Amino acid sequence: MKAMVLYEHGGNDMLRYETDFPDPVPGAGDVVLRVRACSFNYHDVFTRRGMPGIRIPMPAIMGLDVAGEIAAIGAGVQGWSVGDRVLVDPINRVEGGLIGETVHGGLAELCRARAHQLIRLPEGVGFEQAAALPCAYGTARRMMITNGGVRAGEKVLILGASGGVGVCCVQLAKLAGATVIACAGSAEKAARLRALGADHTINYLEQDFVKAAYGLYGKPVRRGEGSDRGVDVVVNYTGGETWTKSLRVLRVGGRLLTCGATAGYDPPEDIRFIWTFELKILGSNGWAHEDVVALLELVRSGKLQAVVDQTYPLERAAEALQRIEDRKVFGKLVITP
Repeated sequence: MKAMVLYEHGGNDMLRYETDFPDPVPGAGDVVLRVRACSFNYHDVFTRRGMPGIRIPMPAIMGLDVAGEIAAIGAGVQGWSVGDRVLVDPINRVEGGLIGETVHGGLAELCRARAHQLIRLPEGVGFEQAAALPCAYGTARRMMITNGGVRAGEKVLILGASGGVGVCCVQLAKLAGATVIACAGSAEKAARLRALGADHTINYLEQDFVKAAYGLYGKPVRRGEGSDRGVDVVVNYTGGETWTKSLRVLRVGGRLLTCGATAGYDPPEDIRFIWTFELKILGSNGWAHEDVVALLELVRSGKLQAVVDQTYPLERAAEALQRIEDRKVFGKLVITP
């Protein structure tokens, strides 16, 4: 089969496009999918580079989010038929492991998965839409709804709003009835975020988002008149130099939601903001199976857009991954083998 294969950690030059990689064979409890769409996540950049403490068996086929049709079924699999349209939940919660990381993923014509990881695609939801959902949108839903409890009337500032997680956060906050302040690095991205429902946008390359937030909702104070100044929630999954700045825009009792650190996991900290303003730092790690099911229904009903910036053929997957690494994406990039 054709596949994009990683043989050692490093840059994008470590990825090799092959036309005769061995086809996967289904074992007991397995299915093999004919991959119709696979979306990239920033996690794939970390996998390619190498992550401390996580051993990636080589050669590796990346690609966590996989949608396609069942091409073959292993012994003992019930309730599924060849030709069924499915989405794979990348996390194997029974035996462990992660598709596209510790086991071969979707950057290939065929992909093996465990039957218990499959989710049936609803009518009206395409492969590309479905493949945009599990990692980014699933993480966003867990962060915003399950753990973050974003609700109507709140003011929510979202950093990295144009990425895969961010565009979902914008939409989920609006569905909850919140006011959204979306931060992006270009006028074009800002316009697209407003089209998704953002009430305000901040171009962080042209203005300090802290000052811009103060201009919208005031500088937070601890008590007395004006104690409601600031925003209720900040979504920060970038880390780095934006971390302490995020604390500075939160009102008394505000919440900072995080699910990653694409710009650095060990930023300088000023914990005085946390105790002085009685802030809450809420982390989210991945998603639950039911998050993906719920997201599929939101897409099917038209309440949520699975935002796909561009699709690429498999042989150009390295080019697409470079765009992810350079943060030149709005929403998701999808590979169609």
